[in-house]
Amino acid sequence: MKVFLLGAGPGDPGLLTLKARDVLARADVVIYDALANESLLRHARPEAELIYVGKVAGNHALPQAEINALLVRKAKEGKVVARLKGGDPYIFGRGGEEAEELLAAGVPFEEVPGISSTVAAPAYAGIPLTHRDLASSVTIITGHENPDKAGSAHNWQALARSASTLVFVMGMKNLPHIARNLTAAGLDPRTPAALIYRGTTPQQRSLVATLAELPQAAADAHFTNPAVIVVGKVAQLHDTLNWFEQKPLFGASVVVTRAREQASGLARSLAELGAEVIQCPTIEIRPLPDYAELDAAVARLASYAWVIFTSVNGVRHFWRRLDKAGLDSRALAGCKAAAIGPATAEELARHGIRPDFVPDRYVAEGVLEGLLAREAGALAGKRLLLPRAAKARDVLPRELRKAGAVVDVIAAYETVPAAARKDEVLARIQAGTLSCVTFGSSSTVENFLALIPAAVLKAHPEVQLAAIGPVTVETLRKNGLDCHIQPGEYTIPALVEALKDRLATRPAAH
Repeated sequence: MKVFLLGAGPGDPGLLTLKARDVLARADVVIYDALANESLLRHARPEAELIYVGKVAGNHALPQAEINALLVRKAKEGKVVARLKGGDPYIFGRGGEEAEELLAAGVPFEEVPGISSTVAAPAYAGIPLTHRDLASSVTIITGHENPDKAGSAHNWQALARSASTLVFVMGMKNLPHIARNLTAAGLDPRTPAALIYRGTTPQQRSLVATLAELPQAAADAHFTNPAVIVVGKVAQLHDTLNWFEQKPLFGASVVVTRAREQASGLARSLAELGAEVIQCPTIEIRPLPDYAELDAAVARLASYAWVIFTSVNGVRHFWRRLDKAGLDSRALAGCKAAAIGPATAEELARHGIRPDFVPDRYVAEGVLEGLLAREAGALAGKRLLLPRAAKARDVLPRELRKAGAVVDVIAAYETVPAAARKDEVLARIQAGTLSCVTFGSSSTVENFLALIPAAVLKAHPEVQLAAIGPVTVETLRKNGLDCHIQPGEYTIPALVEALKDRLATRPAAH
C-alpha cells in the first residue's frame, strides 16, 4: 500500500511530470480534484478506480476530512493510490495536511511535485517572475484572506517594501482589498501589475495595468477566478514576451471528430498551434467478433498479387492477425503492397514494408487510376486483397473487378457510432464559442449529424466546417452543408495548414 500525492500541473497536459505520469499508469485508485485538464486521467489504467473529490467555490464534492479518510481507507485495502491535485500539492493545495493524516495512520506516502500555476501562468503570459534588472525575489501569497476580519495574516508593509515580485492566488474577489492594502503600505500605485486567467490553457486571458488601475481593469474585462495576480516591475514584460497568446490558432476552438485511435496527430498539431481542441469522436474503432475470414486470407497471402491498404487502421488490424498467426512482414514477400496515402504508407513502413504504390490523389479513385495505369491492363485474373473496415465505399473493388481482377474485400475491423461530449459540443455551438468542426471521413460526417442535426449547424454559420477530402466534402453537401475548409492535399498535415490559414484570421472565440 502507498499513497502518492501528485501535482497535476496548471492545466496544460504537457506540463505533467514524467514521474506523475508513471505513477498514474500503475495506480489502483486515482482520487482527483477539479482538474484544469481531465485528459490527464487517460494515463490511468483502464481498470483503475477513478474517484472525484473536487472542490470549487461553493461546491465541495467531499469535505477535506472525508478525503483524508478515503485516502487512508483505500491505501489500507492494499492499493496504490494516486491523489491527483491541480498545480503542486504543497502550494496552497492542502497536500501537507493530507500527508500528516497519512503519516498518523501509518500509511507510507510520497509527494510528487507539480508545476504550480503561480510560476506557469505568468510564464505563459510572458512574465518572468525574476529578472536580473527588475526583480531578484518572489513572494507567493494567498489572496483568499477575509478582508473583513480584524487582523491580517499578511505583513502588508513588508510586502510593499520588499521590491519582490508578488504573486497572489485565489485573489480575484479580494483584488480591490489587495491593491488598497499594498498602496496604503507604501507601494507605488503606478507599479505594473497583471492578471492571468486560466493560465497555460487555451482559455488563457491576460491584461496589464498599474496596481491602482488593476481592479477596475479586471471588472471591465470580466476577469474571475481561477486567475493569478502578479504585482511588480516584471509585469511590464508581458507585452513583449507574451508568446503563448501569439500562437496562430490561439483563441480558436476546434472539434475533432475522428476516432480516438486516429485523432492524436491532428489534435496534437492543433494544440501546438494554440487551439482549444475538443475531441468528440463520432466513430469508435473495434476489433471484429470473428476473424475467420481474414485469418484465411492471411494463410493464403502467397496467392495475392496485391494487398491494398486504404487506412492506417486496416494496416494495424491486419498486422495483428499476422502476429496471431506467427507471421511478420516476410509473409508479404510474394505480393505487392499499395497504400492509399502517406499516413497509411508510414504505418506500413513501421512494419518493415515500403509500399510499391501510393497514388497522387489520396482517395479510392486515386488508387484505382494508379493501379490501372501501373498494371497497363494486366489486372485480369490477378487476385487482390483489400483488408479494410466492415463498411466502406464500394467504388474501388467494383472498378477493379470490372478490370478483370479477383478482389477479396475482407473486414479487418469495424466502426461503430460514438457519442462522447455531444452535449458539450452542442452547447458550444449554441453559445457561439465554437470555431470549427473537422471531419476526416464520410462516416464522421454522418455520425456527427446523427448527434447534432444539420439544421443546428445551418443556424450557426459562424461555425466553420473542415473536411479532409472530396468524398467527405460531398457528404457534407448531400446534407445541405457547405465545406468552408478543404486542403489541396488530402492529409492531416495539409488539413492543419488549411485550418491555420483560415482560422488564424478569425476573431478569437471567448
